[in-house]
Amino acid sequence: MTLLEAVTECGFDACIGGARRDEEKARAKEHVFSFRDEFGQWDPKNQRPELWNLDNTQVHQGEHMRVFPISNWTELDVWQYIERERLAVSPIYFAHRRPIVRHGSLLMPVTELTPAKEGDAIEEMSVRFRAVGDISCTCPVESTARTVAEIIAETAVPTITERGATRMDDQTSDASMERRKKEGYF
Repeated sequence: MTLLEAVTECGFDACIGGARRDEEKARAKEHVFSFRDEFGQWDPKNQRPELWNLDNTQVHQGEHMRVFPISNWTELDVWQYIERERLAVSPIYFAHRRPIVRHGSLLMPVTELTPAKEGDAIEEMSVRFRAVGDISCTCPVESTARTVAEIIAETAVPTITERGATRMDDQTSDASMERRKKEGYF
């Protein structure tokens, strides 16, 4: 079931997500409380202001909010919180060896679902995932970070944004994320 189907079927007024403004340019326009119309679409020009931490959460029948409580956090903030609270983390976030194929600046994982194409040069390297998503469009980054502290050190001096390094579908256009949000995908 898609998110929009679940919102409609269950009659949700709000859905909570983990998006952060530093992930991608279109998300920088997002607010903590992000209004969606009756079609689940987001209109950045119709975004409600967030003045003095007063949030307008009123929605009409069929409309809803996407709520991003960590919107103002950075990737580094998230890892520092994980370390401070000693939270368990999926092993996929830590460096491990795996086969990859280079496609421009992206490292594509070679799996049963994402096999190498004819002519691709398969390499095995130490990588980790900065974002966990659909394996068909989420790429790892080269890394040797095997602990939260090592990830924090690595994240403190990034050379590329999280999504810029990891999302194949964001490479199609600078506006691909914003277009998908306007269509109700996020």
